[in-house]
Amino acid sequence: MNVFLHFRSFSRDYGGIMSALGSDSWWKKTLYITGGALLAAAAYLLHELLAIRKEQELDSKDAIILHQFSRPKNGVPSLSPFCLKIETYLRMVDLPYQNYFDGKLSPQGKMPWMEYNHEQVSGSEFIVDFLEEKLGVNLNKNLTPQERAVSRAVTKMVEEHLYWTIAYCQWVDNLEETQKLLAMSGPLSGTLKWLLGHLNGSMVRREMYGHGIGRFSKEEVYALMEKDMRTLATLLGDKKYFMGSKMSTLDATVFGHLAQAMWTLPGTRPEQLIKGELINLAMFCERMRRRFWPEWFVEVEDLYYDGDSESSGGSPTGLLDFGLFSRTDTLDDSDASTNSAGHTHTHSPDSDHSLFDSDVGTGSDNDIQLKEEKMPDLEV
Repeated sequence: MNVFLHFRSFSRDYGGIMSALGSDSWWKKTLYITGGALLAAAAYLLHELLAIRKEQELDSKDAIILHQFSRPKNGVPSLSPFCLKIETYLRMVDLPYQNYFDGKLSPQGKMPWMEYNHEQVSGSEFIVDFLEEKLGVNLNKNLTPQERAVSRAVTKMVEEHLYWTIAYCQWVDNLEETQKLLAMSGPLSGTLKWLLGHLNGSMVRREMYGHGIGRFSKEEVYALMEKDMRTLATLLGDKKYFMGSKMSTLDATVFGHLAQAMWTLPGTRPEQLIKGELINLAMFCERMRRRFWPEWFVEVEDLYYDGDSESSGGSPTGLLDFGLFSRTDTLDDSDASTNSAGHTHTHSPDSDHSLFDSDVGTGSDNDIQLKEEKMPDLEV
């Protein structure tokens, strides 16, 4: 009888333990704790091993210090749509800036972020607002109130909706190829790429679920992405820029996101769309690349990183690591001789139009002429 009672007591205890182990809340807490520990370890490793520049005292007096992720290995300036947006915006308004690839997030946990006169600003929208207020630049000054409203609505569609579908394609559905683009070297580079890639993929999944878009199937996520891209293609039409013949902040925003589909996701649905039915979006991306990224060359026969060995002769070269960039001497606007910051520029000595006005034909004479031109004067 006593043996039977002890057996029943053990059964209840065992059942309770197994029930607790099987509960969702227990497993979620364990996963969160484990994930947090892994994230902390990854952050430490990145800080200690992957910082491109040594720690140094930054002086942001009258200088824009742009903190962002390291350059990828395939020549694209950034795998982050928001980092590419802000750096392109700075070039569009012709403001000199210093890149700092230290991997350090802002106090709000954001990237990119900037420092100017010892003030810190994070969040791409707030960075643009800050630069407009402090430095007087404004790409939207020629827009009507209605156009400004349309621009903001499209910006929110791109940054709050399309962004997540592109992130899903990069860090979930195409994770193995994306992690190959991470700029890491050394004996632990393979392990670190795997760790960072999977940590980022897990965070994207979790944040997508919280957003709501991550609760849908893969097919549904891609269907939403296609709707957004078709909307952008319709809005652009046959115009040079999204709001007409002149540039606006919206162009930097869209370029930062579509460049990921154009140059970092070979063979995927967004790449097939942008280079197929929605070719006007590809032409827009190429126009922006030529105009504001003269050091970023893309060859027709090798537009994408193919995952092969780094020693492959056809792989595109990475961007030159310029410490301080100013394109004052190279900015050339065929639509207007004065940019939003009030600087005056002259046209190319060989023609009366911008070298960046032509569309996709990357093997054209324009590309040859671009490669022969001198690079802008830079201070490091």
